[in-house]
Amino acid sequence: QEQLVESGGGLVQPGGSLRLSCVASGSIFSINAVAYGWYRQAPGKERELVARISSGGSTNYADSVKGRFTISRDNAKNTVYLQMNSLKPEDTAVYYCYSGWGNWGQGTQVTVSS
Repeated sequence: QEQLVESGGGLVQPGGSLRLSCVASGSIFSINAVAYGWYRQAPGKERELVARISSGGSTNYADSVKGRFTISRDNAKNTVYLQMNSLKPEDTAVYYCYSGWGNWGQGTQVTVSS
C-alpha cells in the first residue's frame, strides 16, 4: 500500500517562495508509473487541483498558479515537488499530494501572510 508524506509547508510573506515535497513509499512501482498531483483546500472552500504531472512527464496547472508554480519529480527519490514562487495570500491552504493509485497524503499547511 502506497503512502504519501508531504513536507515543506510553513509561513511565508507575500512574494516569497516555498518548495513542497511528497515522498511516496510502500509501492513496488516507480512514481513515473502513474500521474501525481498537488491539490489544495482553503478554509470554507472545496479542494482544488493545483498542478499535475502525468506518467509521461507532461504537466498542467490551475490558471491561478500558472507561471508561479512548478511541479516536478525525482524518480530516484520517489519524490514529487511543488515549487511555489511569488506566493500570494490567496495561496493560503492545506496542500495535499495525490497519486494515480488513489492515495492521498496528510497535507501540509501553507500560510502566506505579512
